[in-house]
Amino acid sequence: MKNKAYKILVLSDLKDAAGITLKSTVCLAKMIGADIELLHVKKPTDVVKSENQLSAMRAINENYMATEKHIQKMIAPIVKEYGVDINFKFSFGNVPAEIEKHIQESQPDIIVLGKRKPRMIKFIGDGITQFVLNNYNGIIMLADDTNALAPDTELSLGVLNNEAQNLNIDFAEDLVSHCLKPFKCFQIIQNSNALDEKTAVSDQDLVTYVFQQGDNAIDSLSKYLSLNKVNLLFVDRTVNATRSNSNLIDPDIQSIMDSLNVSLLLSRETSRHENTL
Repeated sequence: MKNKAYKILVLSDLKDAAGITLKSTVCLAKMIGADIELLHVKKPTDVVKSENQLSAMRAINENYMATEKHIQKMIAPIVKEYGVDINFKFSFGNVPAEIEKHIQESQPDIIVLGKRKPRMIKFIGDGITQFVLNNYNGIIMLADDTNALAPDTELSLGVLNNEAQNLNIDFAEDLVSHCLKPFKCFQIIQNSNALDEKTAVSDQDLVTYVFQQGDNAIDSLSKYLSLNKVNLLFVDRTVNATRSNSNLIDPDIQSIMDSLNVSLLLSRETSRHENTL
């Protein structure tokens, strides 16, 4: 038995890919023994179209009941198929403020968001993904809807700028025990005289790919992720000053989100002293 049940908070817009994001969350939760809670926040102005107080209250109540039914309908088949419990909360209000308040109250170990696509409407409000990335220094999973994680199957894990045996997350041992071997380690480095990419097999459990910093580094990374059928990429966000290898390039999270069709698991940012959420 585990000494701790981890908490996963899913921030959902309840749009088309919400069910896929939730399934990817279930996959992670079952591997590490985590509880799942879904949070949806809606701006009152998206619901209330009348200045009349009674009409406004009626619209809010009707929308609340409709949204609750929608969430229950989405969750029910996932709960039945995979044997998990999924709690949920729905509220009206300022979206960032409501999310901040809930995070302070629930203290999740991991936050899951659907990975947004570039140049498209942002996730549940204006810049919520970026808001969480900028202000929450815990573990974040950005779930890709085109390369989703499948519950009760082994993952193909890739690791960017770290090693699978040395992940700086509390549940690393549980995670890697459910992943296919060999693990794939990807490094983007500076000041290298090597070719754009090279491959080195360290042992039977680890294959390392090294890319030289440049305009094509992310494209090369994307190609090798696809070739190796990686569906979860762990990204080490620790600053170079804390690394033993200062030749590694700190990842451009925005470029990675926009360019890679893979779910991302982002480590804590140790450059921050505490969560600001």
